[in-house]
Amino acid sequence: MNDPIQFVSSVPIVRHFRQILLWPLRAISNQAEGAHISKYWEPLKALGEQCPWQEVVDEFGDPADFQERHYKEFVTFLPYVQRFLYGEGLSSYGQSPIRVFRRRGIDQMRVIFDDQTPPVVFKVAHIDLYFFYDIDIIILAVEFFTNDLPLLLAQESLFKLGRAYPAFWEANGQGGQCPRQVEWLSAAGETLAVSDYQDRHQYLPFVAQHHSPNIAAHWEYLLRPLALYHSDHEGVMLYRQVEYHRMPLLAYLSFDDPHVLTRGDFARLALNTKPGSSDTLPYSERELAEFEQKYCYDKFWDPLSPTFSSRYLCCGHAFVMVGKASERFFTDPDAGLLGQFRHQYFLVNLIAHFHKATLMLFSEWLAAAISQLDIRDVDSVKDFKREIRRVMETFLRFTHRYWFHEVSNQAQVRDLFRMLTHHLDTDRIYQDVSAEVKEMNQYLDSDSLRRQANTVVRLTVVTTLGLIATVSTGFLGMNIFDETSNPVSVKLLIFTLVLIPSILLVNYAVANAKVLSDFLEALANERLTWWDRSKVLLRIWWKPRRKP
Repeated sequence: MNDPIQFVSSVPIVRHFRQILLWPLRAISNQAEGAHISKYWEPLKALGEQCPWQEVVDEFGDPADFQERHYKEFVTFLPYVQRFLYGEGLSSYGQSPIRVFRRRGIDQMRVIFDDQTPPVVFKVAHIDLYFFYDIDIIILAVEFFTNDLPLLLAQESLFKLGRAYPAFWEANGQGGQCPRQVEWLSAAGETLAVSDYQDRHQYLPFVAQHHSPNIAAHWEYLLRPLALYHSDHEGVMLYRQVEYHRMPLLAYLSFDDPHVLTRGDFARLALNTKPGSSDTLPYSERELAEFEQKYCYDKFWDPLSPTFSSRYLCCGHAFVMVGKASERFFTDPDAGLLGQFRHQYFLVNLIAHFHKATLMLFSEWLAAAISQLDIRDVDSVKDFKREIRRVMETFLRFTHRYWFHEVSNQAQVRDLFRMLTHHLDTDRIYQDVSAEVKEMNQYLDSDSLRRQANTVVRLTVVTTLGLIATVSTGFLGMNIFDETSNPVSVKLLIFTLVLIPSILLVNYAVANAKVLSDFLEALANERLTWWDRSKVLLRIWWKPRRKP
């Protein structure tokens, strides 16, 4: 069962708690089965003002709204990343391939973690949906915050809030490792949607029928008018899960004195585990022997110096910043790390998780294509080739437009991006997918070469047989029969009598081109006797029985 949180006076208080959930999803067109479109945001845009999702106006387009914060964000990244994120004015590159739509009408999130803990109300900063040109990936970003939150509740929030659906159910019927209840609230406090983690009858039959997981009711409401693939709801677009049911996250926590946090506290924050006593570790000492080297970035952290009080934690799934509430360097929303957390580091995480989700999508596309291939069915082979070529073209565009090993030359951003991608293992996944795409390409090339070789063999056989007839009837330009004085009808009759055997001969030669080709090779082989050569020719009419 979920253990109730026990508050004690010594529990540190998070003066400002902010969390961003990132949920990568696969977008699916509902126009036709297997249809692929490049601009998935257009169905939302076509709904106009009645749609709860409205496109975000880019501040980079209006010099009057452009501030220093935007400038600092822009110069953080390398030029090719800048073009990916923001486009490049009137150049040949054009607009950014990213489109962002923001959800209206949701102002707060009320969470009940368990029966013994009072509800926590989070202020929703914004809810955005990120689209990427020509890539069937969308990313939902939900940012919310609150103040003066006990550390145990902050750990509970990080551990439980980003759950698309329960992985199991407790003995009391509650969703395992999920909040007891989550509500979306309007600005007036009206309840708009409520979670249904406890209703296992919404999840078990769905998986049994569709072999695909259902999602919680409040997430389903949030994404409307998009609809879950396999669900009974209609939507302008469909979506389905790409990764694990736990959503990747970013978290920002400020304390009066972050140095009071223990190694166990930092381990729980970094590895995103359930709450626990500060005097204990979430895992064994042996498991956490290299915790600081693997998961902590301590360029501005020193437990013995109050000057260095900012610490970065990263395990791939979670990116956490911890610092001092009284330090303007850490808390300033524009020039401090809070502003960087919400913008630069958010974009760094967005890029990394977009990379991983897209690579997993490519792998899924390739697996689906090969699973539907039937080499005995001509239409299946054509569909397979068409799909593989589409995937190859899309992968080529992804590699040259979206794939980055480095995003910044600023040491801190560069190091944290490397740390993040190392834990996500995106470089290895990219190499695996690239190898799979190349194998498919080699298969298509070898198949094309095989077909071309077969065509050349047939043409060679027909040409050889035709050469014999040509030499026989056209030697020295003489005609065997002189029919120039006959009527046209007789000439047509003779032409038909010659044409039909010629057509039959060519068809027969093409149908037996393989054996005839073998005969020509045997004829040129001086080591074979004439009887051996004749046996090769006789295979046209007599084929030995295969042994069972």
